[in-house]
Amino acid sequence: MEIAVLGAGSWGTALALVLADNSHKVRLWSHNPKQAVEINSVHSNEKYLPGIKMPEAIVATSSIEEALEGMDTVILAVPTKAIREVCGKIRDIGKKPLTIVHVSKGIEPDSLLRISEMIKEELPAELINAIVVLSGPSHAEEVSLRHPTTVTVSSENMDEAERIQDLFINHNFRVYTNPDVIGVEIGGALKNIIALAAGITDGLGFGDNAKAALMTRGLAEIARLGVRMGANPLTFSGLAGIGDLIVTCTSVHSRNWRAGNLLGKGRTLEEVLENMGMVVEGVRTTKAAHQLASKYEVEMPITETLHKVLFEGLPAKEGAELLMARVRTHEMEDLTNILNDQ
Repeated sequence: MEIAVLGAGSWGTALALVLADNSHKVRLWSHNPKQAVEINSVHSNEKYLPGIKMPEAIVATSSIEEALEGMDTVILAVPTKAIREVCGKIRDIGKKPLTIVHVSKGIEPDSLLRISEMIKEELPAELINAIVVLSGPSHAEEVSLRHPTTVTVSSENMDEAERIQDLFINHNFRVYTNPDVIGVEIGGALKNIIALAAGITDGLGFGDNAKAALMTRGLAEIARLGVRMGANPLTFSGLAGIGDLIVTCTSVHSRNWRAGNLLGKGRTLEEVLENMGMVVEGVRTTKAAHQLASKYEVEMPITETLHKVLFEGLPAKEGAELLMARVRTHEMEDLTNILNDQ
């Protein structure tokens, strides 16, 4: 098949490599003409995946019209904040229904929409064949090296989810299916918040005990909100839940962990974002999750504390002390409440 990948960052490029490994032709769209020239002339994308040789089956273009011409399947691999803009371009030039596979992980502040909901809002129904979510523990750097990776795909149209599963699956890149779109999207988005917090604890020098506690309690509050929004609680014990949480909270490849680590070492948010040079989805998602917690009346102490650190000037060390000083509670009672909300 020939497939369009919109977004030539690290993740879009890594997925293009998976598709090329499966003998598909890929049109990789970049908003940067110089990047497209580099990919086509020397077959590399040094800014995002240094040292990785790209096959000739991946052809880059800076023209979204050229990328979409004749396509049935589109991989949408742009940051959450660019989803509406890129969908607007698809809407303006779209000629037939598309299966759109989004691979971003975030929630839009203020509207509080998940990415699949944003796509539905931006594109008319006649241009959507299906919307599929691809998520899970998958650093682009490791995928590009063909290291073993597992992800999950989810859609309201499970026939299309299975087709996308077949499109990507190979002996390095294993793909599962899950019908719980809400859970897969919420798990993928909110784990970035916990990864920021985990980076802060490491930056403060708190050690493994603190990070393990943070990840465990973080998963509990992700599940609390997700189930209240209609997700299946079992999703959070799978790849899009605990799997993605583990890899994002513990790896130096994680932008969110690295950003949190710098915050824990005393850098300001502005300094951190300038230093990163790439989108840190957890910052924007913290704002959205803070609003969702209020809307659904869900207790999310880690998210609440991180919101104060990021946007209200609370020092990171004081935030950690606030969490440790919380009123005592029963762990099993908390887990039972999550199941009762289902």
